[in-house]
Amino acid sequence: MKKIAIILSGCGNRDGSELQESLSLMLAIDRKGWQYQCFAPEGMFEVVPHIDLPEEEDEEEMRLEDTEQRDIFVESARIARGDLLPIDDYVPADYDCLALPGGMGAARNLSTFAFDGPQMTVIDSVADALLATYRAGKPIMAMCIAPMVLAKVLGRNGIEITLGAADNQASQIAAQLGCKTQGCKATEVCVDSDHKIVTTPAYMVATRISEIFDGAENMVTALEKML
Repeated sequence: MKKIAIILSGCGNRDGSELQESLSLMLAIDRKGWQYQCFAPEGMFEVVPHIDLPEEEDEEEMRLEDTEQRDIFVESARIARGDLLPIDDYVPADYDCLALPGGMGAARNLSTFAFDGPQMTVIDSVADALLATYRAGKPIMAMCIAPMVLAKVLGRNGIEITLGAADNQASQIAAQLGCKTQGCKATEVCVDSDHKIVTTPAYMVATRISEIFDGAENMVTALEKML
């Protein structure tokens, strides 16, 4: 039975792992009769409201003064139903693939892409996990904005990924980091057989949850062929 490791980055599309993408990925893996194990790093992040609050000056000042912080690991446990391991426990030899769902947590918590653009950094534990997986010759999957984390860590190897449109800002930055980029529709996947990387754009271009699941399922099907 295949076993997939999933790295989560919190809980919620604006500041953590995108819930619909995460659950679609888990469901696609489960429907293959495979298993998955969720991992997450520890560390505090600033909470972003998931509803659009009034843009009044007093309200904005209140939000800035009362910025809430939460722990990535604790929040990720909400998605994993408590079955979560520290990312430092991840060993590539124990898994057939490493996967990253999207959500702004990939750009805010796992990396600094949301703040630093092409000068971004990736937290050490995530970079180490990606490099160890790549060097072990194991496949890596990523959805939505998460391929940007791969771009920073593995872009110098000339990997090919999708971030939706081939000419959007994210794709342009990925190209600066050494990646080849491919334009894909919501349900399509970019398969880099040489580097064993499979990506799908998800909510970079999707407008419906059904497209998210179809993209995740197509990604896992591509992985099955690769394995």
